[in-house]
Amino acid sequence: MTETLAVQRALWAGRIMSALVVIALLADAAIQLFAPAQIASLLQETGFAMNLTHVVGSIILVCAILYAIPATAVLGAILLTGFLGGAICAHVRIGELGSPPEIISLLLGAMAWGGLYARDPRIRAILPFLR
Repeated sequence: MTETLAVQRALWAGRIMSALVVIALLADAAIQLFAPAQIASLLQETGFAMNLTHVVGSIILVCAILYAIPATAVLGAILLTGFLGGAICAHVRIGELGSPPEIISLLLGAMAWGGLYARDPRIRAILPFLR
């Protein structure tokens, strides 16, 4: 009974972490797609052109959708990790080591995999942190 309760708690913790990641990604995609003027200065600082907001927003949206669907969540997490790594790299390139966007990207990546780990027994079988 105690083991079942622990599994249920882990499942719900994973779902909550994953939902927070999806919400953050959807919010970012919405800004990129529908209100790019709000992030114009950030884009200029990192060296990206304003006309790329629709491309970046679409990539974020696809990652969020793939991550939210259980059958494609692992693919979504892999793509999401690559995207967030690129975001971190863009800030390192301009000398913003430890900046809020970097920390947020790092936390979102960790939460994405942590949520997936907690809610998917296949991931726990591949990455057995505890035996």
